[in-house]
Amino acid sequence: MQFMPPRLLILVYPLLCSTTSSASRWPSITSNIMASTSSPNNVKKAPKTATASTTAGYMMKMPPLADKRSVAEQLCQTCSGPIYSQGLETFQVPMALYEVNRARVVQAMLEKDSSAKGLILLEGGKQTTRYDTDFEPVFRQESYFHYLFGASQYSDCYGVLSLPEGEATLFVPSWGVETETVCGPSPEFEGVKKELGLERVFGVGELKSFVEQEMKRMEDDEEENKSGETSSPPNLFLLKGMNTDSGNFATPASFEGIEKFKTVRDDDTLFGCMAECRVTKSPAEVNLLRYTNWISSMAHVSVMRATRPGMMEYQLESLFQHHTYTHGGCRHMSYTCICACGPSANILHYGHAGRPNSRLLTSNDIALLDMGAEYHCYASDITCSFPVSGTFTEDQRAIYESVLAAQVSILGKLKPGVSWLEMHREAFRHILKGLIKCGVLTAGGEEDVDKVVEEMLDADLGAIFMPHGMGHLIGIDTHDVGGYAAGTPQRSTRPGLKNVRTAREMEEGMVLTVEPGCYFIDPLLEMALANDKQKKFINADRLQDFRGFGGVRLEDDVAITADGCENLTLCPRSAEEVMDVMKGGVWPPEKDVMPELKRSWAVCKEGKMEMLDMES
Repeated sequence: MQFMPPRLLILVYPLLCSTTSSASRWPSITSNIMASTSSPNNVKKAPKTATASTTAGYMMKMPPLADKRSVAEQLCQTCSGPIYSQGLETFQVPMALYEVNRARVVQAMLEKDSSAKGLILLEGGKQTTRYDTDFEPVFRQESYFHYLFGASQYSDCYGVLSLPEGEATLFVPSWGVETETVCGPSPEFEGVKKELGLERVFGVGELKSFVEQEMKRMEDDEEENKSGETSSPPNLFLLKGMNTDSGNFATPASFEGIEKFKTVRDDDTLFGCMAECRVTKSPAEVNLLRYTNWISSMAHVSVMRATRPGMMEYQLESLFQHHTYTHGGCRHMSYTCICACGPSANILHYGHAGRPNSRLLTSNDIALLDMGAEYHCYASDITCSFPVSGTFTEDQRAIYESVLAAQVSILGKLKPGVSWLEMHREAFRHILKGLIKCGVLTAGGEEDVDKVVEEMLDADLGAIFMPHGMGHLIGIDTHDVGGYAAGTPQRSTRPGLKNVRTAREMEEGMVLTVEPGCYFIDPLLEMALANDKQKKFINADRLQDFRGFGGVRLEDDVAITADGCENLTLCPRSAEEVMDVMKGGVWPPEKDVMPELKRSWAVCKEGKMEMLDMES
């Protein structure tokens, strides 16, 4: 893994945060900067382990939280300070992005309780082994930990964020000689601090004494500042809460001796605040998601061009992974690739255990490829559907264009204040209309098709043909957190609607997938044909033509803006675009033939996303 040379985030902090003497505010930092800038070889390496005296009295006067956030936002805009990159032309992530995240979390905690003080403690992801073997799967950082510290490549760490100051301290492991012989040197504290743009980095062995001393210092400060009013002691805030997508719980950090803080331990506050912060993205996060969408979109195009009858589904998966890693530096996929062709496409999460993308493609298949790459732990989630032969049949095109019509309609309506459940129903309407048009469903002679569609919705017929949710929040996780947070609309119990991953109203800064689909799933079709309220709308003879068809899904990642939305995904979408690309046509095209898709045309050049001026 290659990193761009750090540009010293700490160098610009004092200059931008205050017009007063930065040396008087940050004496130890400015003196170190002067030494390091006058002689690069003058920087002293941090000790492998910090002593008690190293951590004692570490506090220095820091700029106010609002100033820190403002500076970090400026660094993100200019892509200055420490940078993460996989080298070559891959995207440069400003580590100030995580400073903004930290400031947002601290601010959220203080908005919940203006007197909140103490330490936020998170435990990072562990390097695991496969079952009882010593094989180590590729490490991926725990998402909440990454959100605050951006330490994507460091396992077995702890992180502390102080309240209300918002100072970040990372604790990294120090290995013995035997491990260093195999895995290389232990993380060097000063190097990690500069690389990640953090205030302090110590060894994991110093965590217990650090927490004890800092909690004691805060207690002493509270005693000194008392003016007769009642106040609470500092708390140790730990992360605990349920992920509403998985049903799994975030595990609170633990270390030897943590029981000493059981009277001031708070497992209730942090999770809700952090989850809510992750619901809306900063401009820097959106730009990072723009990159993951760009590289994944180009990979989908590459796979489209290579697809031929006689290939195996897993070859399409392999081509996608090759493109995103070779050209984008994406070592991880955001989720298991779904390469479902022909009847495979009626299995919504095809590609998992028991369905390993192993079918042979035929010329009659329509391919449904749901694949997205991850970069620095930020996801993409994109689905393309296209004819394996390169040309749509009449029936394939009819289903495809009904799904596309749903997507276009939703993109035209998305803006702050819009209900996500209503967008799901909007998808149902267009898919049902498309099925009426191609004869699978019947309006029974009623001229008012819209009226009949509403009757179909009342009968829950939409859920037969689109049984999944219309989309979900996306960010550090593919199914990002906060969908059913406390205080937000709760999950519906209606068929179809109960599978929607959030019922929230849209807010500026949200990033969600828009993924309408239409499928012919035999067990659901049989249920509908046995349901008196639903079967009256079904043309059973015409339905037989679509048995074994599979399905169509189109999925784009969309950022909600102040007055609408911005489509980050750049895949061919019109039937003509799809067929042209499969014949070798240029992509991105010279002209945007579907501006209603609101595609935000961009390209990564020299590590930065550049917007394209596309003719429409």
